[in-house]
Amino acid sequence: MEPPKKSGPPRRSGPGGPRRPAGGPHRTAGAKPPSSSRPARPPFRKAKTAPDKPANPHPARAEATASGKNEPQRIAKLLARAGVASRREVERMIEEGRVTLNGEAITTPATLLSSLHGVAVDGTPVAAPAPTRLFLFHKPSGFLTTERDPRGRPTIYDKLPADLPRLMPIGRLDMTTEGLLLLTTDGEFKRQMELPSTGVPRTYRARAFGEVSQNQLEDLFDGLEIDGVRYGQIEANLERRTGRNQWIEMTLTEGKNREVRRILEHLGLQVSRLIRTSYGPFHLGELASGAVEEVRQHDLIVFRNSLKAPK
Repeated sequence: MEPPKKSGPPRRSGPGGPRRPAGGPHRTAGAKPPSSSRPARPPFRKAKTAPDKPANPHPARAEATASGKNEPQRIAKLLARAGVASRREVERMIEEGRVTLNGEAITTPATLLSSLHGVAVDGTPVAAPAPTRLFLFHKPSGFLTTERDPRGRPTIYDKLPADLPRLMPIGRLDMTTEGLLLLTTDGEFKRQMELPSTGVPRTYRARAFGEVSQNQLEDLFDGLEIDGVRYGQIEANLERRTGRNQWIEMTLTEGKNREVRRILEHLGLQVSRLIRTSYGPFHLGELASGAVEEVRQHDLIVFRNSLKAPK
């Protein structure tokens, strides 16, 4: 006698068990499949968003937009652009109460203005900025890159011709370092050139005493750290050697304080002479020591258009 068959659902033959026909067990021939109760989802379309606008714009920006004037900028930036001083020096002037707008002292360098109309420094109205000018100066050794020195040591302004406009140095060269120093009338351009993020290369030639190999110099390409200070990528080449004296060419983009001297001293070398030969596309060339030469406006405009935007 056969054992009774178990009731209930059939045993599954694989993962998920056997599948039923699409129409179900009671579907008759020619019958339409039952419609789903959920409507078909329409194709996804990204909603259009209006351009971001500040919910409460600065009054200077709102006024400039309504009148069609230029986009307002910080007063420190405008004054630097006008050649009054560097941005940091302008901020110091504002702290000292030397900058006024329509006769009232400006209290913060974050003040936004669309022009310098009504602005005065030490009681003298500030003129609209003239086109940026750039000069090449062959700085001799023995002069400080500063406007004045409390100890009375000679500065580059003691060497510059008196008929030049007010100029600001782009970067600095040590008192004993000679070579190419760029001077400009535009404080904002000065700042842009000095920022490491702009990536403007500077090239130096150093005469140093001691022993160093080309392999040691090539290792500088990866950067290094000295006394907790990190120095970035440097291209260095051994030009020529006479006994234990050698000339080394170095190209870098950061320009930290005394960077070239500190790196060479870290390699065990004594620097006896240091000359900057180029800054970006501008070269010392045959410019005589103490001489000044202005860069043509066309060349300056082409160079400024090629600069990276500062971060």
